[in-house]
Amino acid sequence: MAVNPFDLTGKVAIVTGGNGGIGLGMARGLARSGARVALVGRNREKTAAAAQSLAESTGSQILPITADVSREAECERIASEVLSQYGRIDILFNNAGINIRKPPQELSLDEWREVMDVNLTSAFLLSKAVYPAMKAAGGGKIVNIGSMTSIFGSSFAPAYATSKGGIVQLTKSQALAWASDNIQCNAILPGWFDTELTQKARVEVSGLHERVLARIPAGRWANPDDMAGTAVWLASPASDYVTGIAIPVDGGYAAML
Repeated sequence: MAVNPFDLTGKVAIVTGGNGGIGLGMARGLARSGARVALVGRNREKTAAAAQSLAESTGSQILPITADVSREAECERIASEVLSQYGRIDILFNNAGINIRKPPQELSLDEWREVMDVNLTSAFLLSKAVYPAMKAAGGGKIVNIGSMTSIFGSSFAPAYATSKGGIVQLTKSQALAWASDNIQCNAILPGWFDTELTQKARVEVSGLHERVLARIPAGRWANPDDMAGTAVWLASPASDYVTGIAIPVDGGYAAML
């Protein structure tokens, strides 16, 4: 193990959905620990601005990539572009996600498929795209971002909950398949973070803010930087013997009866 097992100097990380919210919080932690980071997002301007700000604040090399991770060809292009720019891929955070908040009877098949493609299929596609580079390098780290709905159901977000439950099973399957390649695959299950996505949820779901806050033992919603420590640990040599697990980062929410 390295002298500093959390040091990511020389490593290259990809973070999807990295231009804001939890993704940017994780990317900031990785960059501060020495990693070069590729930020992937669908909004070109937002991704470029986030990359510039992150580079200025951390001094690390940040590569903005505009892509739709629900498409196989786009995932292959991401891997190719990062390899072309940095020559290696060591770390992947599959964080991109969307939500369509409707009860099951009101959700269309197209809406269901859109959520599945962005939240779950993208993690499969991009993991598959980076696998050859990680295997060739002698190992790597894949971290898939789940949710509290990986554990609990959701009457107002059934497609989202199903996709995030699937993230945990995909993670376990990847961990088993790729352990012999020294690729550790784990999942993070974020609790209630204060992001654009959850700000919208608090508008759309009456009483959500009060119900959530009442159940969090830590007594507050999380901010994106609360994810950085767990992200760095799972991306670093410190977690070399950790694979196939799903870790809640939730201020105690899941422990509360």
